[in-house]
Amino acid sequence: MSRVRIAPSLLACDLAAVAEEVRSVEAGGADLLHFDVMDGHFVPNLTFGPGLCAAVRAITALPLDVHLMVTNADDLLEPFAAAGAARIAVHVEADVHLHRSLARIRELGAVPGVAINPATPVTALDEIWPLAGFVLVMSVNPGFGGQRLIPETLDKLARLRSIRDRRAPGVELAVDGGVEAENSGKLIDLGADILVAGTAVFGAADRGLAVARLRGEEVR
Repeated sequence: MSRVRIAPSLLACDLAAVAEEVRSVEAGGADLLHFDVMDGHFVPNLTFGPGLCAAVRAITALPLDVHLMVTNADDLLEPFAAAGAARIAVHVEADVHLHRSLARIRELGAVPGVAINPATPVTALDEIWPLAGFVLVMSVNPGFGGQRLIPETLDKLARLRSIRDRRAPGVELAVDGGVEAENSGKLIDLGADILVAGTAVFGAADRGLAVARLRGEEVR
């Protein structure tokens, strides 16, 4: 079994020194860089646009993982793909024509993903498993960094893994929200292929140590 991949979220980095922050997590062994894109409508916060994505693309070889927490995701698919996004996730709760959006992401050359909020039942994904490259399981309510993981989402992750294994074994399961070294082992055991972590990585002085602890690797 391949090891879990770690995706530090730029929401928690020092944006006044974004180049240094990106290089520090790349050197520390991160596998992806996660962009939390918020529009002030679907969630009550505002964050990044394609411009930052393009700027980061120019300074790192890490794949860019874009999470669109927006009401009109279709309008942003092409701009983010053009800016260098390797993976783009849209929310099942916000996307009226989810099949079309996922197909468009793939046409643009990115891996299509579907994000699902804590209170949304897993049945909301029933019709899209064959189209998705990954499912992003929100373990907090989206909109703010630094939240604590909602315990009930652990059972949800386990159920999604069971469904995934039966219906679409190639689909990755990512977990986003309140991920830290104290719960990462449990998330991995329950089926997480990717862990998105903001504060747990960018809040640590030693980013390599933080990434290793999230993976559950022995640190000497």
